[in-house]
Amino acid sequence: MEKILVVDDDVSILKVLQMRLESEQYAVVAAAEIREAKERITEGGFDIALLDLKLDGGTGIELMKSLREVDPDLPVIILTAYGTIESAVEAMKEGAYSYLTKPFDYRELLIQIRNGIEKAKLSREVKRLRSMLRADFEGQSIIGQSEAMKRVYEAVALAAETDSNVFISGESGTGKGLVAKALHQLSERKDKPFVPINCAAIPATLLESELFGFEKGAFTGAIANKKGLFVQADGGIIFLDEISEIPPPMQGKLLKALEEKEFYPLGSHRTVKVDVRIVSASNKDIEKEVEKGTFRGDLFYRVHVIPIRVPPLRERKEDIPLLVEHFLDKVAGKLKKPVKALCPAALQKLMIYSWPGNVRELENMIECAVVMTPEEVIPEEMIILPGQEMGETAFKTLKASKQDFEKNYLIQLMKISRGNVSQASKLAGKYRADLYELLEKYRINPLDFRQE
Repeated sequence: MEKILVVDDDVSILKVLQMRLESEQYAVVAAAEIREAKERITEGGFDIALLDLKLDGGTGIELMKSLREVDPDLPVIILTAYGTIESAVEAMKEGAYSYLTKPFDYRELLIQIRNGIEKAKLSREVKRLRSMLRADFEGQSIIGQSEAMKRVYEAVALAAETDSNVFISGESGTGKGLVAKALHQLSERKDKPFVPINCAAIPATLLESELFGFEKGAFTGAIANKKGLFVQADGGIIFLDEISEIPPPMQGKLLKALEEKEFYPLGSHRTVKVDVRIVSASNKDIEKEVEKGTFRGDLFYRVHVIPIRVPPLRERKEDIPLLVEHFLDKVAGKLKKPVKALCPAALQKLMIYSWPGNVRELENMIECAVVMTPEEVIPEEMIILPGQEMGETAFKTLKASKQDFEKNYLIQLMKISRGNVSQASKLAGKYRADLYELLEKYRINPLDFRQE
């Protein structure tokens, strides 16, 4: 039973409200005083609260603030016989869900209660799913707290609650595949397969057999039966990346399979039934492709039920520092390098760039900078934008890094061999004369290591 807190210092109204709400199968907790109401608040678990505006010793708005400390999402309906514009505005500004003036229409109150509870449930569910979604993105390259990314999180969270087909749009490198994976992890199909396919990477002649499979002998080289990707995805999700690249003849076969939820494998006279959810994506404007006649309109409407747009990086530049931090940790850890940050000028350089390659381009640029940087902080000259050449300073830094490595290697070699150049040259795979030349270059004296 949904639980309602009702607070009113008019005991007769309080009893009537309690009786009528309990007749609607609500669990009602009634309080006639602020002190009693605050004690009840600590119990928690309320779905909605009805608070009288004027109470002995305080106001319903003050009590609402105490309620919100326990449950920030709790919807509150303010009830009052003192219906003025000022009090209504104040109540709504402070976060009241709605405002009713006594005497109120009881049916209107029930509608407000039902709507308030449903809205709060939706809000809590979106927060839960958004939290799960962020956790799912943890360790992956789709990261961000910008308003643009928050809209993506919310859209994915809501889409995950349905079984409708989803179409993800966005430029190359924005992370459409990661969004598709997150959608799968949040959906009821999460324990079933997630099968991705890049439609642009498969020749048109092979696409049908990849999607629907084939029977032995269906064509030259078909020496055994093969299950297609639709069968492999049965019960789960098939992700059709770059769906706009599917050739028109194949689009018709795909549409029929989606409408009937069954298909014929190549060379077979028996249909195969599957239960799959379709998530598709494209970096093209799919509606323009429909207008041009390169993509079937009926297939578009079949896959484009819930649209989710992943914004390009230039529309969410406030996320760049977070992304940089993530990629630095990832790449430096993989390469076992001590790089920890970018200098302010380097970060500023990233912030003003337009990012045509989006997040993927940023990741590659950070990896390049980490590889080339010998220090803990990446200098500006190590951020090489397209069309730029590596500056002289960057080459000097790279050269210095190589020299440092070479010198340290020779020192370790001398320590291991205790200054024995003949033994050291064998370990290094070099001629003695070449090793002597390197030792002289770095002013390393083998005699200094013979007592160690």
